[in-house]
Amino acid sequence: MRSPLVVLPDWAAVKGKRKAHIQRVAALLDTWAGVMRVSRAERRRWLRAAALHDALKDAPVDVLRELAAPHLGPPGLWHGPAAARQAELAGETDTGVLSAVRYHSVGHASWDRVGRMLYLADYLEPGRRFGGDRRATRVRRVPRDPDGVLQEVACERIARGLADGWPLLPETVGFWNDLV
Repeated sequence: MRSPLVVLPDWAAVKGKRKAHIQRVAALLDTWAGVMRVSRAERRRWLRAAALHDALKDAPVDVLRELAAPHLGPPGLWHGPAAARQAELAGETDTGVLSAVRYHSVGHASWDRVGRMLYLADYLEPGRRFGGDRRATRVRRVPRDPDGVLQEVACERIARGLADGWPLLPETVGFWNDLV
C-alpha cells in the first residue's frame, strides 16, 4: 500500500471517505505543482493547505461553532474556518495557507496562489461524481490556464450553491468581483 501524500494533524476529525478526498486533493495539487514547476517551498504550502482544508469536516458541531466564530455562515461551511483556527493554534503561521483553508469552500479576493489552487483541487479532484469529461478536461487545463479554469469553477460553484439555496456570502462576492 502506498503511503499517504500528506499526514493529517493529530487534531483532525475525519472519516475514511474524507481522508481519501484529502489525499486526492493533495495528489492533484502535487501533480499540478510538478507540471507548473513551482518551487519546493510553494509545493509544501499547497500540500499543507490540502492536509488542513477538511481536517475538521467530521468534528462535532459545537466544536466547529466555537472554532469558526466569527466566520460562521451556514453550518456546512464551518469546517474551513474551524480548521484554520485550529491550525493557527497548533502553530501554523503562513497567512496564505490559513486563508486558503478558512475560505476554501467560498473563495476569497485576497488569496494568493495557494488559496486559488486549493479551491480548484477541492472542486476538481477525481473522486467527485459530477462533471465527468468537463471536470477531467479542466483538471488537464489548470497548469496552462489556472485563471481561466478558476473563473469557470467559481461560476459553477456559485451557481450550484445558489441553486441549492445557499446564501451568497460577502467573501464569495468579493472573490467573484476580483476574478472578473
